[in-house]
Amino acid sequence: MNLLECLVGLALSLMLVAPLIKNSGELISKQIQQEKSQSLSVEADRALELMGRAIRMAGYRNAQSFNKSAKKDYSANEYIQIERHRGYQGSDSLLVKHEISRGVDFDCIGNALSKERTKNNLAHQGFLVERQASASKGMKVNGGSLICQSLDRQGRIQNTTLMNGVNHLSFEALPASIGKAFRIKLVMTDGGFIHREFERTFVTRNLL
Repeated sequence: MNLLECLVGLALSLMLVAPLIKNSGELISKQIQQEKSQSLSVEADRALELMGRAIRMAGYRNAQSFNKSAKKDYSANEYIQIERHRGYQGSDSLLVKHEISRGVDFDCIGNALSKERTKNNLAHQGFLVERQASASKGMKVNGGSLICQSLDRQGRIQNTTLMNGVNHLSFEALPASIGKAFRIKLVMTDGGFIHREFERTFVTRNLL
């Protein structure tokens, strides 16, 4: 076999192998995107459930409070507040207030609620989206950070990052026959080609 025959054989081999390499690369790329998409979905479900739990708790008052005639009576707007276009990419923010029960309640980062973690006898749970603190200016980021606001043992506001990859967050009040209904829209991104929107509706249990 001379050099020319070797070159021809090599060229023919490359023509046969090239499509296989291309298909393998595309398959790996799609698999990576699928895994990223599933990860974003899991994170979104967790975040929506935390926000939904807070909305359901909004305005809760324990039985002991109703027995105190001097107890301040807050309006529904005090118990649940939405601030438009406050955060990253024009995202909305949510602040929920409620009393604590005699059982074991948790805030949005898993701290057991106690009297020390209240202000004016009300626990605070807030959600907003901020630019990733760890990202320097000019650096490409995969969305913003979802922040949980709660109270520490001294009753001071503390911010804790729940997750990254949030492109936009919005809250919309809806009419409901019982309670107050809120639609949450959460847009997740990997900073590249994946943009997924998740939507859930939650109804308060303690506000009319």
